[in-house]
Amino acid sequence: MRVLVTGGTGHIGSYIIPELVAAGHEVTGLARSDKAADAVAALGAKARRGDISDLEGLKAAAADADGVIHVAHRQDLLPSGGIDAVAAAELQIMLAYGEALAGSGKPLVVSGSIGAPGWEKLGRPATEEDPSLPGGDAYKGTLRVRNVVDLAVIGLAERGVRSSIVRIPTIAHSTTDVAFLPLLIGLAKEKGVIGYPGEGANLWPAVHARDLAILFRLALEKGGAGKYWHGVESEGIPFRAIAEAIGSRLNVPAVSIPADVLMLPGYFGFLANLVTLDLPASNLITRQALGWEPTQPGLFADMDNGHYFPAA
Repeated sequence: MRVLVTGGTGHIGSYIIPELVAAGHEVTGLARSDKAADAVAALGAKARRGDISDLEGLKAAAADADGVIHVAHRQDLLPSGGIDAVAAAELQIMLAYGEALAGSGKPLVVSGSIGAPGWEKLGRPATEEDPSLPGGDAYKGTLRVRNVVDLAVIGLAERGVRSSIVRIPTIAHSTTDVAFLPLLIGLAKEKGVIGYPGEGANLWPAVHARDLAILFRLALEKGGAGKYWHGVESEGIPFRAIAEAIGSRLNVPAVSIPADVLMLPGYFGFLANLVTLDLPASNLITRQALGWEPTQPGLFADMDNGHYFPAA
């Protein structure tokens, strides 16, 4: 299959491209610079110069492919327009894919979030059959505004696109992780303690980035239209356990941070609204439908592999 990958030089994308190449696919990575093009080539793919902000170019690239994996994000808009601007721009990207792929039956696999705001009130682990909650203008200024992107992707199934969403957990760990776990480790080093909100009983799911890459490939190859897939290793890990694991490796205490509007931002900063989320999620349907089985080291085992806590 000729596969277009956007975001191929990012954390998850840099695992997806080699996974696709190893499976025999002909991969093209969208690259907006010479440096990105070189990185795409180093991963074993062809580079196509372009940018997801160029909708006409994106439509042409998608139309030339047999399938698309989209893991790029308009993070460049965050400083000026926040999450509202990001969601609005990414919605237009999904509509562009719809124009390019409508009626083709081609697969379009897009990254989403296991942390769809509002799920913490389900009272049970979220499943792949739980749709993204309504988003858009009614939820401006919140993470939920971006749900409109996921719903647009799923809606493309009605236009003859084999579209699906891979929901990524809060922690996708690997040797090249630059997201939440390194941020929490950095906070602990800075403050001399590692905090957890309240009792720390809220659950955060996790997965190894290499297992996640396999899931994207399986969704591309045989995933049904209009489906959500859950890229989680297990239903979730108590936040306190994650904090204590960090603390034990840094030899700093793990302490409860009172879950109020003063204390949480005082320790966690911009992460304050995220660390309280309770996001248990099941992967049963994903495993049964796609035959996906995580095989890489779990979160705590990966913490001991040297890249999160290198020897002094």
